[in-house]
Amino acid sequence: MSKLSFYLPVLGFVFVAIALWRGLYLDTKTLPSMLIDKPMPNFELTSVEGSGVSNLDLPDQIFLLNVWGSYCLPCLIEHPTLMRLSEEGEIPVVGVNYRDRQDLAIDWLADNGNPFSFSILDESGRFGIDLGVYGAPETYLVDANGVIRFRHVSVLDESVWQEKFLPAIAELLEEGS
Repeated sequence: MSKLSFYLPVLGFVFVAIALWRGLYLDTKTLPSMLIDKPMPNFELTSVEGSGVSNLDLPDQIFLLNVWGSYCLPCLIEHPTLMRLSEEGEIPVVGVNYRDRQDLAIDWLADNGNPFSFSILDESGRFGIDLGVYGAPETYLVDANGVIRFRHVSVLDESVWQEKFLPAIAELLEEGS
């Protein structure tokens, strides 16, 4: 038996053990986004309501881009927060109806209320791919120049709004001053 045939399995075991040990310390709740501090992807699509929408229709102020779907149960949990933000006029909310059917999206908004300035219809999911969406719900904070500054994967409830979004918005407002 050669020395190589002895050391090769030992080195393999050491490599696997190190990889597994490192994996214990990864943050499984953080999903990276390649678009942070980059402009929103260009798009020309239809809104859920049926009109054409593009980057030109996006607000020229800080806004939220919320990925949702009529099939998405967690979207129902975050919906009251989005409705409150919309009703109080704190910040514009633009929707991305991700991989859904237009008729189902229209019915869902009619039943639950519509917090969106408009909602981009992304039936194919192509725009979601351009955004790096993993699934609904996800919410992006976009600055007045159309640059994505923050991304939250999961439900946007009141605690997430207070703990994550408000500080990020305050930071953006300080940068703009």
